[in-house]
Amino acid sequence: MTYPLFSDEYFMNEALKEAHKALAREEVPVGAIVVNQNRIIARAHNMTQQLNDVTAHAEMIAITAASNYLGAKYLSECTLYVSLEPCVMCAAAMKWAQLKRMVFGAADPKEGFGRLNEQILHKKTKVLSGLLEEEASLLLKDFFRDQRKQQD
Repeated sequence: MTYPLFSDEYFMNEALKEAHKALAREEVPVGAIVVNQNRIIARAHNMTQQLNDVTAHAEMIAITAASNYLGAKYLSECTLYVSLEPCVMCAAAMKWAQLKRMVFGAADPKEGFGRLNEQILHKKTKVLSGLLEEEASLLLKDFFRDQRKQQD
C-alpha cells in the first residue's frame, strides 16, 4: 500500500494538535508524533499531571507507542516530531530508540538537550529545529502566562 507524501510542516502541525490536547487537560502543551514510512504510527501529548508521573513527557509516550506498534525497540526508520525541544531525559530515550530523525518546533534554552555541549542523540539521528517555532512558542508562552495569573 502506498501513502501520499506529506511534508515536515504537515507532521509538525499534527504534533501541535497533540499539544492542544495537553493544553485542554491543563498539561504543559507539548505534543509529539512518530512517523514511519510517511505514516503516523504514534501520537502523544504531555500527561505528567494526569498520570502523576514526571516521566510522562509526550516524547516518551510516543516512543513507547511507536515501539509497541512496530513490535520493535529500535525506531531507526522513524521520525519523531515534537513541538518543544526535548529535555535530556527524552533525548536519551531517543538515543536508545535510535531514531532516524527528530524535528522540533520551539527551542528550550533552559531545559532542552541542546544546552549540553556533548552529543546526546544517536550518532545517526538527523535533527531539524525551529519548524513552526512561532506557533509552538506562542502556545507555551500563553500557557505559562495563564499559570502565573492563576497563582496571583
